[in-house]
Amino acid sequence: MNTNTFFTSPNDVVHKQYEALRAFFTGECSANEAAEKFGYTINSFYSLTRDFRKKLSGDDPARYFFVSRKIGRKPIDRTGVINSLITALRKKYLSVPDIKAVLDVQGYQVSERYVYNVIKKEGFDRLPRRKLSVRERISSSITIKAPGSVMLDYTPESFAAQNTLGILCLLPYIQMYKIDRLIQSSQYPETEVIDKLSSILCFVALKLSNVRRYSADDVWCMDRGLGLFAGLNVLPKTAWYTSYSDRITREMNKSFLKGLHKIWIQHGLLSDTANIDFTTIPYWGDSSHLENNWSGTRNKALSSLLSVLAQDPETGIITYGDTTIRHKEKSDIAVEFLDFYRNNGDDDLKYLVFDSKFTTYKNLYKLGKHIKFLTIRRRGKKIVQQLANKPKKAWKKIRVPMADGKGRILKIIDEKTFLKDYGDDLRQIAITGHGKIKPALLITNDFDRPCAEMVRKYTRRWLVEKSISEQIEFFHLNKVSSSMVIKVDFDLTMSILAHNILRVFSMDLPGYSHNADYTLFNKFLSMNGAVEIKTDKIIIKLKKKRNLPSLLTAMEPFQNIPVALLGNRRVVFAGDTSS
Repeated sequence: MNTNTFFTSPNDVVHKQYEALRAFFTGECSANEAAEKFGYTINSFYSLTRDFRKKLSGDDPARYFFVSRKIGRKPIDRTGVINSLITALRKKYLSVPDIKAVLDVQGYQVSERYVYNVIKKEGFDRLPRRKLSVRERISSSITIKAPGSVMLDYTPESFAAQNTLGILCLLPYIQMYKIDRLIQSSQYPETEVIDKLSSILCFVALKLSNVRRYSADDVWCMDRGLGLFAGLNVLPKTAWYTSYSDRITREMNKSFLKGLHKIWIQHGLLSDTANIDFTTIPYWGDSSHLENNWSGTRNKALSSLLSVLAQDPETGIITYGDTTIRHKEKSDIAVEFLDFYRNNGDDDLKYLVFDSKFTTYKNLYKLGKHIKFLTIRRRGKKIVQQLANKPKKAWKKIRVPMADGKGRILKIIDEKTFLKDYGDDLRQIAITGHGKIKPALLITNDFDRPCAEMVRKYTRRWLVEKSISEQIEFFHLNKVSSSMVIKVDFDLTMSILAHNILRVFSMDLPGYSHNADYTLFNKFLSMNGAVEIKTDKIIIKLKKKRNLPSLLTAMEPFQNIPVALLGNRRVVFAGDTSS
């Protein structure tokens, strides 16, 4: 193309419009001549001149033909909305990753580097290192409206997740133990928007995420990682949880616990012993329908719900829970619990270990016809005096192995005793040398096992008390005063499910299997990072942390295996490239 044809026969649309309009408005051509010369119909050319006259009234009509090109990338925030939001969030002392997570939920796809550059340009100083509890309290102050919850379609995208990304590592375990199938076949309801599986996982996600106050939904409704765990974009709001819980009955929970129990039996995770104990769950609402129960943590009786938990002493798995107990039914719980096991096809249960106040001696006799039991006898003054009068030769020394592999020397008296209310002889083991002033009295209908084994079996019962304490603290069973009103029996069932998922997860962490749920959360689940959803796989990038190598080692068997809970895509767990 020569210089003449460049101006007389332009190929570019904008260039052709410019030359045609210039020729017409400078008087070189009439409208008909300009239209014919540049390939327009007369009507199209008149429309072109009309539109140009409108553009002349604007601020800069030349910009429609002459564009000044800037070197570099196009600006991400042309309107200033993103920068203003970043500045506002920084003023509330949110960190760069926290701000990035909020922006992802709002649909603004920017990098952490971009957020950092905006903060630096605005003159903000670097935030000091803070505890997780402080960061959570600051995050709860944000009031940005989160989007509505919808089922995730797994369209390729990437987003950041804060503090709880590690719970995605539990999804392969839910699939491996077929807990997802159990949920789908359960009696639990579903909603028009959220299916049954995702509905239950919404509750489990909150349990596992250690959210301190469920009413602060602005915090967890912004976490895309929690939403992905349940197969949603984000978790639903508080009102949804309350509405869903209102449709749950005790029979639904009991049926679900039976299904879980069968899963643990099939995988050989239950021994021949069950530890059972009561716990008190405080209630702060209208308590006119409740009875007073003794609370050991508060050292007083208060309006509360009396519940029972059963735990396997070997694996720590909790197999049973009930919060519908009244005082008049308290002594019959042991028999009902045994019926739960027997009716569920568990013939391997040989021992029940419980506290002395768990049942009466009459019920103990009924129980003893079907199973071996081990409990503590109440110590009266007469019994204590009789033991005190025993000669020193009557006390024998035994060595009881402890959990740390070491042993402890105790003094015992092993003898038969007749209990009037029981109506028969029982084996009584008096124990001293354990630091107590009064001897402890174990009673059992097992006359064959060695003393050391019986003492060891009862001391492991304290594990269930420890688990109950964890349930109340980590899973927040004592926070039913929250604005999220959830039926306590359903809340306990979801806590049991979350606890057991953590137990099977800990079995793949050598050296950490004995850790409490809260410790497991802090070391392995409380992680920042990013998620990349691709057409055939999902990459979960976990930020650097001291226990990250152990976590990635535990995840190796699940690498590149399709996970139905993640859209049936292959899952890849990896360390993030940035700290």
